[in-house]
Amino acid sequence: MSQSISSSTKAEEVVSVDVSEAKTLLQSGHQYLDVRTQEEFRRGHCEAAKIVNIPYMINTPQGRVKNQDFLEQVSSLLDPADDILVGCQSGARSLKATTELVAAGYKKVRNMGGGYLAWVDHSFPINEEEEEPSAN
Repeated sequence: MSQSISSSTKAEEVVSVDVSEAKTLLQSGHQYLDVRTQEEFRRGHCEAAKIVNIPYMINTPQGRVKNQDFLEQVSSLLDPADDILVGCQSGARSLKATTELVAAGYKKVRNMGGGYLAWVDHSFPINEEEEEPSAN
């Protein structure tokens, strides 16, 4: 008898890596999926050759709610066979997003534990999109 459980995907099936390993994976060509809001992404994001921003949660007048089109948006840009690293601000949203992607058949997706905050704490390279010229 196999011990597989046919219930919903368990979080332990999700592979999480720390930011040091994440940096190595990105340098080796992994796709980075930033699941923060567009506002957070514009303020600064991990430097990666292949990066896409698809929010897992979106801001509404009622507060932050799950992006109901998340999987559809991801599948329109990324293939389930791609090597994908998922990150957010601190690691909570990316864990949920990674769990959902694994359940949807994405085989080579990993969660970046600690998120963008841990990336910055390690002084790893970031990109910032400034909308206005700086005042210096």
